[in-house]
Amino acid sequence: MPQVKSRRGEYTEATRRALLDAAATLFTERGFARTSLDDVAAVARVTKGAIYHHFASKPGLFEVLFDELELTENGAARAAFEAEADPTVGALAALDQFLRACSEPVYGALVFREAPLALGWDAWRRCEEKYSYALLSDMLEALAAAGRIPPGGGEALPSIAFGMLGAAGQLLARTPAEDCERVRAECRAPFVALLAGLAASVPQD
Repeated sequence: MPQVKSRRGEYTEATRRALLDAAATLFTERGFARTSLDDVAAVARVTKGAIYHHFASKPGLFEVLFDELELTENGAARAAFEAEADPTVGALAALDQFLRACSEPVYGALVFREAPLALGWDAWRRCEEKYSYALLSDMLEALAAAGRIPPGGGEALPSIAFGMLGAAGQLLARTPAEDCERVRAECRAPFVALLAGLAASVPQD
């Protein structure tokens, strides 16, 4: 039989969602440092004590929000990659999905502008590696298996490509909306060139 949530359970879930939505809005508009838990509680229309029922601290609240954003975005990028039979086309589709997300106010601001401050640089890098680096490694393995890039790239290629993604994300996060389309194209070009260069270096039978 399907489980039916109690009213209390529904209220608890709704409160948690309201807090995350309020935090996303405030962290995006004001920044992490200039947003207090009192601000979040006021926008969510709950008591400050309700925050501590769900989250241990302001950084803890931010980390949950960060994980939600990255799970959603990396899921979308992976889906874009897996939807294409050609791994090169899929890799570029995943790249386009990522670049569009970085142009979005909430994802770009929180993941690439505020997260290094909220989580600390080292923790932010570890979180990014958990999500983006894992997907990137899978795509490079698929490209190598299909003969689109040379095999046995070791750690250098995914690390370099990962650094390029981070730089593109940080650039787009601070780009005005009216310039995002142009900057996305500028960010895309080095990845296209990288893939083309790697493809040209594949040993021929």
